[in-house]
Amino acid sequence: MKNNLWNILKKELRELFRDKKSLAMMLVIPIFIPLLILGMSALFEMQMNKDVEDYNTIGFAYNLTEQEQQLAQQMQIKIVMGSEEELKQKYENGEIQLYITKQDREYTLNSDGSEISTYAANLMETYFNTYKQILQQNYLQENHMNADEVLNIITVKENVFKQDNFFTNYIRSYAFLFIIMAITVSATYPSTDTTAGEKERGTLETLLTFPIKSKDIIMGKFLGVSISSIVTGVISFLLAIVSLIVAQNVFSIFEGVDVMFSPISMIIAIIIIIMYSFFISGLCIAIASTSKTFKEAQSALTPLTFISFFPGMIAFMVGVVGTPIISLIPFLNYTVIFTDLCNGNIDYLNIAIMIISTIIYISIVLTYIIKQYKSEKVLFSK
Repeated sequence: MKNNLWNILKKELRELFRDKKSLAMMLVIPIFIPLLILGMSALFEMQMNKDVEDYNTIGFAYNLTEQEQQLAQQMQIKIVMGSEEELKQKYENGEIQLYITKQDREYTLNSDGSEISTYAANLMETYFNTYKQILQQNYLQENHMNADEVLNIITVKENVFKQDNFFTNYIRSYAFLFIIMAITVSATYPSTDTTAGEKERGTLETLLTFPIKSKDIIMGKFLGVSISSIVTGVISFLLAIVSLIVAQNVFSIFEGVDVMFSPISMIIAIIIIIMYSFFISGLCIAIASTSKTFKEAQSALTPLTFISFFPGMIAFMVGVVGTPIISLIPFLNYTVIFTDLCNGNIDYLNIAIMIISTIIYISIVLTYIIKQYKSEKVLFSK
């Protein structure tokens, strides 16, 4: 029995590594992970370090005092004067990024809330906070009061614990979602070829004439596809780690932040990748086995790529955290547990439930496939 299983596995691996398409799926897809990490890092860097010249042209629908003009000059704010109607027209034409109207002591920032306008609004909020502080100091000094004693009556300091920032967690979580998708894509082609492909070529029928149990055939095919998926997942994860290290040295948004996973987090991440690889490989083989042709199997497996990605993405966006119940839900549990890892939360109970439930799901799927392979009606119906 062991020899039969080993021979089937060697056959599957030999065909897998000889097939250029399978190798491309297994080895080329992980290359997109560094592109994703470095691309997102560059995008965040551009957003955080946007040149003030891109959003500092501000319209004022009132006359500025000499003090206001000096403050605007210090903050590199380009002043555009005009009536409210004139400034509104200039804003719509893109000549200014925001315009301000004044009624008594109330100032209004007018914009459409676009990205550039948001930067401009943040700039002007800083401007008015500074201007307000100047006016308060002047008022207190005119009334012979100590401005420092009044304005600085309390002192607030910030103590930030060393931890991963938003950008690191965001990028790492999205990178893992793409690793999951890469594993899924890597599993679809070999599982299709080893089931529906062999059925279409007629080699499966020949294989079943040998004195080999259906269980050994299925386990050999399952392990072959799983190894392909695991290789893709591990390579993708290693490339993700290297990319994060490169990004930390290149982009200032990671300055002072530890982007590296802890050793225990890396081990758990590898376990998650392995468990998902086994799960998706069994599922792909089960679906492809019911198909009569290679093309039909590909069509049936296409939705799996989206199913593997979107539940985890939605969970990450809404901030779902790991629970024992979540750990039982296929697809969702792997991403949620990894997101918790990124946030420094390691719940061994959730991890154990994920592993045990995955083993149960795989056992159910493999039992189903073995029954299929024992039914000639299912295998050879045209």
